[in-house]
Formats: sequence, C-alpha cells, structure tokens
Amino acid sequence: MAGQQRKLNTLDSESLLQREGVIILLLGISVVLVIMNTAMFNLALNDLGHYFNLPPSTVALTVTGYSIAFAISSITFSRLSDFVPLRRLFAISLVSAGAASLVAMLSTQFWLLLAARIVQALGAGAAISLSIVLLTRYVPLARRGKTMSVIMSSVSLGLGLGPVVGGFVVQYMGWKYLFAITALLLCIAPFLVRQIPKEKFEKRPFDVPGAITLSAGTAGLLLFLTSFNPLPLLIGIAGLAAFAWRIRKTAHPFVLPSLLANKTYLALSFVGVLSYLCSFSTLFLLPQMLLKHFGLSASHAGFIIFPGAILSMLLSRAIGSIIDKYGNGGILRLAPFMILTSVILFALLGTRFWIADIAVYMLMNVGFAMIGSSVSNEISRILPKSQIGSGTGLYQLMQFFAGAFSIAVVSSALELQHNLPLGQAFANLFWGLAGVAILANLCAVLYSRLKNKFGLAGTLANAERSE
Repeated sequence: MAGQQRKLNTLDSESLLQREGVIILLLGISVVLVIMNTAMFNLALNDLGHYFNLPPSTVALTVTGYSIAFAISSITFSRLSDFVPLRRLFAISLVSAGAASLVAMLSTQFWLLLAARIVQALGAGAAISLSIVLLTRYVPLARRGKTMSVIMSSVSLGLGLGPVVGGFVVQYMGWKYLFAITALLLCIAPFLVRQIPKEKFEKRPFDVPGAITLSAGTAGLLLFLTSFNPLPLLIGIAGLAAFAWRIRKTAHPFVLPSLLANKTYLALSFVGVLSYLCSFSTLFLLPQMLLKHFGLSASHAGFIIFPGAILSMLLSRAIGSIIDKYGNGGILRLAPFMILTSVILFALLGTRFWIADIAVYMLMNVGFAMIGSSVSNEISRILPKSQIGSGTGLYQLMQFFAGAFSIAVVSSALELQHNLPLGQAFANLFWGLAGVAILANLCAVLYSRLKNKFGLAGTLANAERSE
C-alpha cells in the first residue's frame, strides 16, 4: 500500500512537472492581480465617499473588512489543503474572487459593495498561501527556490503596479473599473484548475471551533488596530484565549500546537514577518512622503516606486537559481541586512532627496523578494509534509497581521509628530523601522544557530515527535 502511494505521488509529481511552466505563469498572474487589488483600492476611497455620499469612517470599512477576511482566508485555506484537494480549493478561491469583483463593479448600494469586497477577500486571501502549498507539495527541492521566487516577485510586482495602474484607472475610467482587473481571475481559473493534479484524501475532521475562535481573535485585534475601540480588543483577546485552549484539547487542531512550540520554525518565520513589516510600512510611508514632503504628483510617486517592483521581478530567476544551487542560508544572512541598510538610507538620504528613494526602494524590494522566497522555501524544508499547509498558513497570517499592525502604528506615530518638520518626522519613523530590521537580523542569526544545533534531520524529527 505504501509502495502504491509512493508511486501515485511520483506520478502526480511528474504530471505536474510536465506543465510546470504553464502553472507557474498562471500562478504568477493570479498573485499579481490579487496583490494589485489590495494595493490600488486605497486610491479609490475618496471617490467612493463622494459616490455613495458617506463619511470616510464608513467607507474605510471596505478596507478593514477586506483586511480581516483576507487574513482569515489565508490560514483557513492553507489548513484546508491538508484535507481538501488543491484543485477544488483553487477553483473556489479564484471563482469567488472573480465573481465578487463583478458584483462589486455593478453594485449601486454601498452594503452590497462591502459584502462583495469581503467575499472577494475570502477568495483572494487564499491565492498566495495555496500557491506556496502547491509548489512545496509537487515541485522538487532542486527547482523549488526558482518557483518560489517567481511567486514572491509577483507579490512585489503587484505592490508596485497597484498604485500606478490604480491611479490611472481611478483618474481616467472611474473606481468601478478597478474591479474589472480582478475579475480577470475568472478567465484564469479554468486553465489553472485543469492543470493541477487530482488528489484524494482520507476524510478527517476539520476543527471548525478552532477556526472560528482564531478568526474572532484575529478580527478583533485588527479592528482594534484600525479603530482603537476597546470592545474589539476584548473580543480579540477572548477569541485567542479560547483558541489557545481549543487547540490543546482536540485531536485535530486548526493550528498544530507543535508549530507554536517549534523554536526553529518561529525564528525563521519572524525573519520574514519582521522584514514584511518594514517593507509594508515603507510602502505606506513612501507615497505620503513623496506627495506631502516633496510635493510630487500621485503618478510621479507611482513611477518612483515602480522600478523596485520591476527589478525584483527581473531578478527572480537569479534569486531562485541561487537558492536551488546554494540553499537558503546565505540569503537568510544577507537579505535582512539589505532591509536594514535600506531603512537607514531612507532615514539619511530618502527624506532629503527624492531621487535617492528610487535606488533605496530598489534595494529594499530586492531584499524583501529574497527573504520572501528563501523563508517560504525553507519552511517547506524544515517542516514535515503533514505540517506544511498549517505552517504556511500560520506564517501568512502572522505576516498579514504584522502589516496591519505596522500601518496602525506608523500612521499614529506620524500624527503625533505634527509639530515637527515633515522630513524629520518621516526620518524618525524610518529610524524606528531600523530597530525592527535589527530584530529581523537577530532572528536570522538565531535561526542559523538553531538549525546548526539540531540539523535539518533533527529539526524534522523534533517537529514530527511533537505533532
């Protein structure tokens, strides 16, 4: 029986490898569309307020609701990938995101638009995590780094294209046409789903109470970060406490407790999470600095950010080849230092000369693309196959939560410095991010030591024993 299963797995892997280039291309396009949708919608908030005659606080629900649904969907679909075939999950993800985009595009009532945005986020949030699960499950280690780098560079490209394309669409076509871009996922879905290998799973219980309590905890904390209302904070704390109790009492927990006790996995994850916090904060601060401090136009600001996104995409194959040939160790030592260097340069030069921001953001984006590729690849190496779905989802959830947390903190910190010159206020924030980048470098050192102490085989054995 075991021999038959190994043979089946081999056949599935080979059948995928024959179409690997097509699958990677379709995954990359899907991720770009999803991330563009996340990055460009902020540009339409003013127009939404005028169209529906609503205050900014109400219109902001389209962003808050999207963020919460996106975060919950990311870990839920990753966990479901251990029980449900990837082909079915991708179909649900892409079709729901694309169909909800059409509903949002045609909506004439705000609450219909809000509901469509939430459904859109539930589908879109699964795209990146499911892509990583698919690649770790079927692409051999010898080529996995190159394929991971394509996905991570697609994230960077989407973040760079979002402000440029979004600004153009909102200015010349109207906010509704932003949803036409994401609706293209409906065209991609049948081609991508057809290429994914068929899978069969034994029926296993899904921890619905665990998913609900984690969702409530995450939603509560994210709402608190955007509103500073104590009620969501209490709900968030209660939800996370109930979740922590639940995963220790059930045989099939939503998140494996062994992941939370795995120091090697946590150290590696925090390298990516803290680096993402720096990158996401910079993507929030840089356009504001270019517009408010330097007085540039929105389109000009978008074109300053765009080269960094393009460069990371162009270097993705080289980054992947380095990972496949030399492993992740060197990149995990170098890339966090690149993030630290870039935020220091933003503080020293970027707040004085806008032309310097082009080169510095290119350095940061390449560094983050390297970290994203290597961390995701390394997670697939240090965790047993049975834990990859849960581990990937938890990592994505921590990243997204860190992004939401960073926006709340830096926006509040910027307001608190209203008496200072703008250049100095932005410099102070980048110096604060330098402290976060130092922590990322320390986590990289800690991960290296833990891995050297236990070795890859020891790390896998420890994870399997604690499962």
